[in-house]
Amino acid sequence: MSRRRRRGSAQSVEPAHMRMQPRRLAGIDALRGFALCLMMAYHFVFDLGYFRVVSVDFNNDPFWLTARAIILSSFLLLVGVSLVLAQRAGQSARAFWRRIGLIVGCAALVTAASYVIFPKTFITFGVLHSIAVASVLARPLVGLPRASFALGAAIIAAGATLRFPVFDLPLLNWVGMMTHRPPTEDYVPLFPWLGVVLVGVGLGAWLTARDRAPLGWLGQRAPGWLAWLGRHSLLVYMVHQPVLVGILRVVV
Repeated sequence: MSRRRRRGSAQSVEPAHMRMQPRRLAGIDALRGFALCLMMAYHFVFDLGYFRVVSVDFNNDPFWLTARAIILSSFLLLVGVSLVLAQRAGQSARAFWRRIGLIVGCAALVTAASYVIFPKTFITFGVLHSIAVASVLARPLVGLPRASFALGAAIIAAGATLRFPVFDLPLLNWVGMMTHRPPTEDYVPLFPWLGVVLVGVGLGAWLTARDRAPLGWLGQRAPGWLAWLGRHSLLVYMVHQPVLVGILRVVV
């Protein structure tokens, strides 16, 4: 048997799950990396306020409220887009649930750490909690991008306009549509933010229909370090705050 024949035979018996592993897209990673940079800048200013270096009202200042909305929207849109791209690339159910389990574990660590630092305003349903739940809810709609987009727009509108006292209950305020914001350091309820993920599913289908050309263009031009941040977004998210706080404790 020739060397070429043997090599072809080895490829033919390669496990299907190895051949179907989703490939990373540099354009998506770069966009996620850029959103991480915005988030880290936001958190750095937050930490400066925590150490009383600056005075910033994150809960009422229109600039910081808008900045937070832009950063969250960037991450959650990319969650929806990534759901579509992963399914088109053949992501297995096992790989999907393994990723969800990792995010849930990190969300639990965030809750525990925030309880130590902010016992009265610790994080009960922040961005990682929201990403995990929204990913599970949005995945069945990946094959229905128009319906996903329309439902997402409706959820955004409902979350922005509707208010019901029942959702003020601590056990229900993760849903959203409450009459007042609960006392927590990070709050990303499903209404309206699930809607942003569902809109991202529609956007992902639109990009796929165009052979992901905009992503390819971006991936070729974005700096490599930005894509690296995006490839390791969960790790960067988990370690950046301890690093920033540690530096400020030494410097301030």
